[in-house]
Amino acid sequence: MDTSTMEVLNQGMKCLVESMGLVDAERFIATVMRERFDYTKWQREYFDKKNPEQLHSEAIQYAKEHPYTGNAKIVL
Repeated sequence: MDTSTMEVLNQGMKCLVESMGLVDAERFIATVMRERFDYTKWQREYFDKKNPEQLHSEAIQYAKEHPYTGNAKIVL
């Protein structure tokens, strides 16, 4: 199933608004655009500083604090 660019943008905005609220979601988008934020570079720098044990521990803690409550869809 191929998702159109507009569908991806709509899904992303919905996630941001549900998670952050409308004002902070708009602020986030404005900051990313203004600062020419490179998410991939940021992720690489962030995760390169962590060892596998830290990542595992943080992932476990995050999963406990943020249990999945959505509607999982399986795409084959």
